Amino acid sequence: MTMQDLPHIAADVLDTPTLAKLASPANSSHPPCILVLYGSLRPRSFSRKLALEAERILRRFGAETRVFGPHELPILDSVPTNHPEIQQLRALSSWSEGQVWVSPERHGSVTAVFKNQIDWLPLEEGRVRPTQGRTLAVMQVSGGSQSFNIVNALRVLGRWMRMVVIPNQSSVAKAWQESDGTGWMKPSSFYDRVVDVMEELFKFTLMVRDRSDYLVDRYSERKGAAKAHALLVAAGVTEVTAPAPVVLEPAKASCCARGACC
Repeated sequence: MTMQDLPHIAADVLDTPTLAKLASPANSSHPPCILVLYGSLRPRSFSRKLALEAERILRRFGAETRVFGPHELPILDSVPTNHPEIQQLRALSSWSEGQVWVSPERHGSVTAVFKNQIDWLPLEEGRVRPTQGRTLAVMQVSGGSQSFNIVNALRVLGRWMRMVVIPNQSSVAKAWQESDGTGWMKPSSFYDRVVDVMEELFKFTLMVRDRSDYLVDRYSERKGAAKAHALLVAAGVTEVTAPAPVVLEPAKASCCARGACC
């Protein structure tokens, strides 16, 4: 197959993926940085209990974790984006290399509390994309029989936010029966599945984090950038540099070196 067989492709911005390009120049040695979000404000929030259970498991694997509390987060568009809670949420998302989303099921859908957090995260802010390329694990809690409405909805939402959603997921039915009264989950098949999901998230994060920029680098975006560059050159704009191909960054010293540990 030659480029003559693909006349509509812009050859100058077409990248042919290879194993060599996926080889990280230096694998990061710092603990994976995982942000955990939950979707209920109740004092006995079972999504919060599950979020904290997930955090304990991730820490046992060696992750550095942050759990964002949505209690003071304003309703979308009710305040300017410089509100401290909004800035903290966005900073934590940018800091993260992977995320865990836990929501209760409310009328067959995610709760407003959870969706409000995602709605405050922009797909792009300047040159920063707070969610793109991060790994994502999705979980739900239900008060009744087991349902998969929420994990399915969260998968769609995660893909929309340009995240790498891992295959496994957890749906905890009758969540009020799964707590031992001290905040810990009882031993059960539900608990074992939570461990499975966190283990898989940890593995995927280790695999993806140093390669995420390359993995989500898109032909259409490179083509658009090249077209914009050509227009600037034609207009006589000085000091214009050609769009550079995505290269893998060297390993980061630590999560906190990014200045977003809150």
